[in-house]
Amino acid sequence: MSIVISLSPEIEAQLREKAIQQGQDISVVAAQLLSQILEWELQDSTEAIKGIQSGLDDFATGRSRSFEEFAEEQRYKYNLSVDS
Repeated sequence: MSIVISLSPEIEAQLREKAIQQGQDISVVAAQLLSQILEWELQDSTEAIKGIQSGLDDFATGRSRSFEEFAEEQRYKYNLSVDS
């Protein structure tokens, strides 16, 4: 399958440089990079959904705390002052 993508001169130069460094054809490098990005995006989305579901499960079972408790912990952890 062929797909035509227009790149800015800067991105094209970076892609060409990477292909030269790897000793590979520019289209192979572009395909590898796109594959890696798509895999990362899928993994990131999956992890975000798992985190959200975990939070919802915690809330549903009563494992939660007030915003005040959370804010106090963050102020202590990051040595933040209390705004008046």
